[in-house]
Amino acid sequence: MIGNDALAALIRRLIPDARVDVTDRTGTMDHFNVTVRSAAFSGKTLLQQHQLVYGALREALADGRVHAVELKTIAMEE
Repeated sequence: MIGNDALAALIRRLIPDARVDVTDRTGTMDHFNVTVRSAAFSGKTLLQQHQLVYGALREALADGRVHAVELKTIAMEE
């Protein structure tokens, strides 16, 4: 299990300018809706944007703290 703030912090570690909104979907602290807004997404495909976020969550996904993520990414202008 991982809290919303801790999950957002993992993303911000890799994407420092990210504005992250996290919602626990099931109350079990392992299924999340995550929206990430960042200038780092500019010029990247949706797949590349998602790969960047999943890269930040790799360890939490591997060790089971995060089981499922419904992800939305938004490219912000710098």
